[in-house]
Amino acid sequence: MIRAREMRTGGMEKSERWRRVETWLVGLVVLHSLTVGAMLLFAPGWSTRFAGWSGVAPLFFPRQAGVFHFVVSFAYVYELVRFRGVTILLFTKAAAFLFLISAGLFGETAWSVPFSGVADGLMGLSVGVVHHLARRAG
Repeated sequence: MIRAREMRTGGMEKSERWRRVETWLVGLVVLHSLTVGAMLLFAPGWSTRFAGWSGVAPLFFPRQAGVFHFVVSFAYVYELVRFRGVTILLFTKAAAFLFLISAGLFGETAWSVPFSGVADGLMGLSVGVVHHLARRAG
């Protein structure tokens, strides 16, 4: 009887640890998205030059991308808190990975394009693996 309770408690602790890791990981992804969003919204000229382009005109489009980053940041947090899910994050990171890697392979020359593609892919993969482990342990 005690042994069975210890096994259940140990499993719950393992599940809870993976959920904490998942929460921190999603938090880091949200922080990244908020940072990129703020850069694009509030300093679009500097941000696009930093990313490797000589400039972007009109600045409406980088600002729009900044707002998009704020929207998905909210969606990541909402889904995790409300539903314990990461589907929106995984879909967004997979779409970003495919788009950015394809763009890098087919002509975009700015250093930030393939770099961002790999980074988004790794973020999505990390969250996906940890989410799977949290669900499996629970």
